Amino acid sequence: MSAPLLHRRCPELAGSLPFLRLGEAPTPVRRLTGLGTRAGVWVKDESGYGDGGWGGNKVRKLEWLLPEARRRGARTILTVGGLGTHWGLAVARYARELGLGVALGLIDQPVDAHVRAQLERLRASGATLHFLRTRTRLVLAAPWLFARHAHGLALPYYLPAGGSSPHGTLGAVEIALELGAQVEAGELPEPAWLMTAVGSGGTAAGLALGLRLAGLRTRVLGVVVNDTLRLDSAALLGLTRRTTDLLRARGADLDGAVPGPDAIRLETAWLGDGYAHPTAAGDRALDRASARAGLELERTYTAKAFAALLDLDAAGRLDGGPVVFLQTHGPR
Repeated sequence: MSAPLLHRRCPELAGSLPFLRLGEAPTPVRRLTGLGTRAGVWVKDESGYGDGGWGGNKVRKLEWLLPEARRRGARTILTVGGLGTHWGLAVARYARELGLGVALGLIDQPVDAHVRAQLERLRASGATLHFLRTRTRLVLAAPWLFARHAHGLALPYYLPAGGSSPHGTLGAVEIALELGAQVEAGELPEPAWLMTAVGSGGTAAGLALGLRLAGLRTRVLGVVVNDTLRLDSAALLGLTRRTTDLLRARGADLDGAVPGPDAIRLETAWLGDGYAHPTAAGDRALDRASARAGLELERTYTAKAFAALLDLDAAGRLDGGPVVFLQTHGPR
């Protein structure tokens, strides 16, 4: 398996920051035609990344998180999400292959056919599921969850929602470094914007750092799709800073490649009634992306983000150059 681009960019990290390749890199880029947009729109397609094309950006985070769990001697991973969590399913699948147990704390979300199917996959995944209904009950149950899944004095290794910790954020750093290499190779022009849904913040935070490490001027345009977490610019840039602190602590010389305060622009108008609540704009974007660009989206994250792309383009708010849409939906 090939070494990550982050290790090539900062070779001093190779011995101090473990990595486990779980998919085939780089993921492809292609231009989307037939959309009638003013700006040129490209897609970097993460949908097939993972063992057997399982897909999605969650796998990228696990390439850094699972080796860290093993380095710490963990026997169980504890993480959280909604009833239809793709993140939780990814953790259960890949952690099990490494012999790690998984416990999931689940809170309610709107239930449709997709969520019901996801929940059945979670039940069959081998993870221990705890149905805690609300975020408040999840927080109150945290001490019990840690005690319940401890092995002697060894507590479970906790991963926040979506894996958006400094280690998890490195998955998006790697995506941005790949994009930089693809720009350098002439596969696409340098984009003005790299656009992504923002569900827990780790992807946007990591992209901002990775773009600077890649030497690109591209800014991150994040479409907030979750109202249960703090996801403003200060919070995301704070996660970016904690990720740079991690890299420096492990020996990296970042050579001033730290994102400035304008590295991430957030849009919140496409959230609708809240996390996992579908919107009419999202459904229209989903249909348009499928019919005109051959792009398969889902209603919680990527459809809302693509709706924002189309609406912002129509309003002339994407001036300055091409846009790359990060396709983070991995069809199951």
